[in-house]
Amino acid sequence: MSGPLAGVRVVALAGMGPVPFACMLLADMGAHVVRVTRPANRVSRALSQTDGLREEHDLANRGVDTVTLDLKAPEGVESVLRLVEAADVLVEGYRPGVAERCGLGPETVLGRNPAVVYARLTGYGQSGPLSKTAGHDINYVAQSGALHAMARVGEAPRPPINLLGDYAGGGTLAAFGIVCAVLEARTSGRGQVLDAAMIDGVALLTAKLQGLRAAGLYDDVPGTNYLDSGAPFYDTYSCKDGGYLAVGALEPDFYREFVSRLGVDVGDWPDQDDRSGWPRLRELIAASIATRTRAEWAEVYAGTDACVTPVLSFDEAAEDPHNAHRRVFQRVEGVLHPSPAPRLSRTPGRRPATPNSQPEDVRRLIESWNSRAAPVADSAGDHRGHAPATASSS
Repeated sequence: MSGPLAGVRVVALAGMGPVPFACMLLADMGAHVVRVTRPANRVSRALSQTDGLREEHDLANRGVDTVTLDLKAPEGVESVLRLVEAADVLVEGYRPGVAERCGLGPETVLGRNPAVVYARLTGYGQSGPLSKTAGHDINYVAQSGALHAMARVGEAPRPPINLLGDYAGGGTLAAFGIVCAVLEARTSGRGQVLDAAMIDGVALLTAKLQGLRAAGLYDDVPGTNYLDSGAPFYDTYSCKDGGYLAVGALEPDFYREFVSRLGVDVGDWPDQDDRSGWPRLRELIAASIATRTRAEWAEVYAGTDACVTPVLSFDEAAEDPHNAHRRVFQRVEGVLHPSPAPRLSRTPGRRPATPNSQPEDVRRLIESWNSRAAPVADSAGDHRGHAPATASSS
């Protein structure tokens, strides 16, 4: 294995959304992630292994091994605990109390391996009135206050697919927390419980906006601010051919560069900072951009500091010269994979590969992991923890 997390071992109790994404990030950086799935019935074997996706489409589980265990059976629970004995991390995304009822709660797991990081990833967290309430990305984004800001004037808030709650505020923040806790455990020899809540993560992402609000520089009326489609020079516009152009000309120098290349006389246009003139300015910009195709505008603004780009589809983004140069996306068996990020010069992450949804032999994994587990004493001299010295093969 390669990557900065080579040698880190993760046991993940299978889930959807943020849990596999967090584990994908860890696996991309070299961690050996083993996902525990439930036994398939005769009707839906594929569904139990890949959430209904064929192997080549199951990107969130790339680089992840799978074992099938019945957590309602004592032997299945014991197999998970045997893996945990040699693991650095256990990740679960159940509602509070479910893991405990399975016999895999923090007390039991840390009892078997006091150095393990027990990561709990949920929508509302492990405490509070909503902790056991069902929800989805849109609910956590709404409850955090962020969704309120995602609207144009007079229109309903628009959910940002499930990128903000599940993946940014959930999976990404959880992966960051896991790495923090593993780093600390390598020093102290002691594990801990990580309570990663998507509502916490989304709220954290609004830190800059909260500062602007406190300073009186951000209006709580959505669609009236610089970054929420309120400013006509930070928005998207329709081109002659139906394509769209993204304009982000916020700073005065960038704005002057932007309007100077529109090919029209802007001498009588409202001033950039005159908010009362923004509605008319928007109309003038829209009318100008509608005169040419997206490709023509892309050529006009190529290489400038106008902060103008075409709005690309996913396939177009993969073929974009800059993205292609950096290999932002890679095709694996015809499927578009976002490349692992961020990029490290000496210990880069793995290259994307088709996930292997075929279950591994859990006994082989247990033997492999435990044969390479090295004891590490915690502050009380307990030697039940470990710190793997080398990566196991997947």
